[in-house]
Amino acid sequence: MHARSPRTTGGLLYRAYQRRLRRSIVGSTMPKHVAMIVDGNRRWARQLGLETAAHGHRAGAAKIPEFLGWCDDLGVQVVTLYLLSSDNLSGRGSDELTQLTTIIAELAKALSDHGSWRVQHVGSNEGLPPELVAALEDAERATAANTGLHVNLAVGYGGRREIADAMRSIVRAHGAGGGTLDTLADVLTPELIGDHLYTQGQPDPDLVIRTSGEQRLSDFMLWQSAHSEFYFVEAFYPDLREVDFLRAVRDYGLRSRRFGG
Repeated sequence: MHARSPRTTGGLLYRAYQRRLRRSIVGSTMPKHVAMIVDGNRRWARQLGLETAAHGHRAGAAKIPEFLGWCDDLGVQVVTLYLLSSDNLSGRGSDELTQLTTIIAELAKALSDHGSWRVQHVGSNEGLPPELVAALEDAERATAANTGLHVNLAVGYGGRREIADAMRSIVRAHGAGGGTLDTLADVLTPELIGDHLYTQGQPDPDLVIRTSGEQRLSDFMLWQSAHSEFYFVEAFYPDLREVDFLRAVRDYGLRSRRFGG
């Protein structure tokens, strides 16, 4: 009788635990919209002694289709991925930023080739290189008729800017219709603001997950996450496992959501 290697044993134990987690969430309340703050790519690369942060960004990008597959398998309808904030556009070195925007452009193309997923850019084009803007627009156009998982790519995104952009859009539309500031005050509601956000027409995120152990929003979906549940994972994003995601979903199903309470 041959003894199993530690790697084989570990794999068997992992798969058994994975199956147990899947069974535990059957019949539970599932999030319709999962928002993911993709964090820890640079630290992952540094921890492994890799030469540049781009190695971490590529590893994170490679993980994204797998993560979306997990969401799709559970019947999640919308996933929003926070890939590049508006603050990052000025807060990172030019070489890293060039590499990162190239990786995101390649990711947008890869996701648009999936076949059923619908890709949407949520964020501002301001400050993004033309090649990335074109890749995001091409992905949107190519998948506009798809009815599968709706994938929001938050690129050049900032929550405060999104709210400001929504207010500007409302003021312009109201003025174009002959309205005044006084009449605008009468019709301005949270619902109206929501209708002018980048995610207009979509459900707000039920569950917001952040990797890398950090516990902050970093200007992500400030308006939409007012009633979201939050879950923080210690793993860097490239190391995220399906069991980490399943634990987050299980935890979400066990919570009693209180809207404003």
